[in-house]
Order: sequence, then structure tokens, then C-alpha cells
Amino acid sequence: MLTRVGPSALLIPLVFTLHSGCTPNKCAEAPPPAPAPGAAPGSDAAEPAPVSAPESSDPELEPSRFDARLSLYAYPYPVKLAELKAQGQPLQMAYMDVAAVTEADKRPVLLLHGKNFSGAYWQRTIEALSKTGHRVIVPDQVGFGKSSKPTDIQYSFQLMASLTHQLVGQLGVQELSVVGHSMGGMLATRYALMFPEESRQLVLVNPIGLEDWQAWVPYRDVETWYQRELGSTPEGVKKYMQNAYFAGEWKPEYDPLLSIQAGWATGPDKTTTARVSALTYDMIFTQPVVHDFPRVTQPTLLIIGQRDRTALGKDIVQPEVAKQLGDYPKLGRLAKQRIPNAKLVELEGVGHVPQFEAFDDYWKALNGFLK
Repeated sequence: MLTRVGPSALLIPLVFTLHSGCTPNKCAEAPPPAPAPGAAPGSDAAEPAPVSAPESSDPELEPSRFDARLSLYAYPYPVKLAELKAQGQPLQMAYMDVAAVTEADKRPVLLLHGKNFSGAYWQRTIEALSKTGHRVIVPDQVGFGKSSKPTDIQYSFQLMASLTHQLVGQLGVQELSVVGHSMGGMLATRYALMFPEESRQLVLVNPIGLEDWQAWVPYRDVETWYQRELGSTPEGVKKYMQNAYFAGEWKPEYDPLLSIQAGWATGPDKTTTARVSALTYDMIFTQPVVHDFPRVTQPTLLIIGQRDRTALGKDIVQPEVAKQLGDYPKLGRLAKQRIPNAKLVELEGVGHVPQFEAFDDYWKALNGFLK
């Protein structure tokens, strides 16, 4: 089924112990929201007990809004920390766990963020899902947002999926709907393939990786990516997003999407965030999921903004090749053909972030699909 609407209408042993809390630094800018109406005392919607603040990559530096852990960057809901271990080192995964406001017996939803974002940008989606009876679990993947930023591990979608799966299990959730945006769409696909009994539905919102860039784009090693990221500026971040995400257009309401990447471009831990960014770019480029689409068994919804032109490596190929990359109208239709039980909703005039640009149309498609 293809529906058109307008802009309006991871395995490694893990030692895993949960600690919950909105850390003093993590919630310094704003108090956590009040418990959801009807939430039982001690439920996930209540304010969690505090835990120690995440350590800065440089212990001599004071926490700041745009340090590696976003210590003073406010999130829309209380942030908890999962203590875990992978590849021989302790890690922390930050996450939000928001209870359903109503008592409707609906399946929990797992929201997976994109490469240049964190769980915080899901705010409006979290609110809408919660109001319609869904529990919402929103992790910051290791290497992103308020989670640990190790620079000496092998990043992979399998690792991310396994750590997220451990979190979901510790939270007592046995089945859920998985929603991924951008890089999160690649992760959501890998998650659904690795944990099919747990993943009952799959939603891909303008996922990257609908094509295998290795067929057209020369390989860049991690050091090359690292030097590129060290040279990033707030202005450069905006220019990239404007051209790739929004077809050259920019509106003031898009400004919040810039905040983390622009902040890290001038932040106190830039060498750390740049290294992690380089490692995860390498992961994205070398670990395609598109060839595994025929193995996806879950009912799948593709929500594709039609003016999105995001693609890795467009800046290092010939112009005539670059024009062929990131063709989301074409890529969305091909993905629908490759995924056995897929439905495609095309959002005309919408770019890379439908949940931000055209929420009503995005929500109509998402809410109508989820159980």
C-alpha cells in the first residue's frame, strides 16, 4: 500500500545494573515534569532518585551544557542511567522512560534517534504517544546524547541493538513497537532482525541507509572522518542540515535541531565528540542494512519526507553522482518493495525530520499504524 499525504494531512556478555535518576547536572536547567495523571507512586512517571553526575572526559573541567555528556542540557523528561559493561569497560546509557497517561492497553514504543540528534528531539512524539496510552522508552545510544562517549570500542549496530535490548529487558518489557529515525532507522532494522519476537512492529522515519553508499562513494577511514569533524563549526552544521535535510531551505523553527551538534562544535570535549562521530560515521558507512530488508518479518511502516536528500559521501563524489544519491522518493519505494510487509506513506514537501517539520501528517501515519 502506498499512501500520499500533503505536508498538512547488536553479541557480548553484559554486566548490567540499572540505576535510575535525574542527575543534578542532567536536569539543572529545568525541573522534571510532574508525574503523569493517574500514575502510581513509585511508577516510572514519578521523579526518580538522583544518581551521581556523569564524569566529564576531563575531570578538571566544570560540567557544561555542551560537554561530552550534555551535563547541563535539559531534556523534556527525567533522565535515568543504565550502568552496563561492554568490550571490557563500564558504560552508561541514558534514557527516558515515560509512562502512558491513559490506561489504554497499548504496546510500549521504543524510539531510536538519528546520528546528529539525541532522545530529546522526540519530545512531541513522546507526549503524543503517552497521551494515547503507550509507554515510551527513549534511549541515548552509547556515543550519543547524555550517554558514555567511549573512543576505544568497536561501534556497531549489533552492539547498539544488544545494549538497547538489555535495557528493554531490565525494564520488564517483553514486546514493543520499534520506531527509528535517520541512523535510528538502520538501528531499528538491525534490532528487529536480531530480536524478532520482541519487535512486533517496525517504523522507519526517513531512515538513512536505504542505499549502500559503498557502491558509489570512496571509503574514508576513521582518521579522515576525525579530522573532518574537528573542523566542524556551528555555521557548517547548519549549512549541512539545510542542504541535506531541508533541500536548501531553513526556517527558524528548525533551530533547535542544531543545538547539540553546533554546541559540540565549540564545546570543551570536542576531541572526544569528534572521535566518536568519526567512529560512528565509519559504522554507518561500512554496515549497511538495506541488503537485509527482505529478511524483515514485522509489519513495517515507512514514513518518507519527499524532499530529503541525505546521503553519506555526497561531498567527495562527482556532481553527477551526488545528484543520484539520497533520492528519497525513489529509495522509499524501493524499500517498500524489498520489505515483505511494508506500507509506505510519502509526505510531500517534507524533508529529513517529518516529526519536526510536519508533525500532524507524521502523527496521523504513525498513530494509525501502531497497536
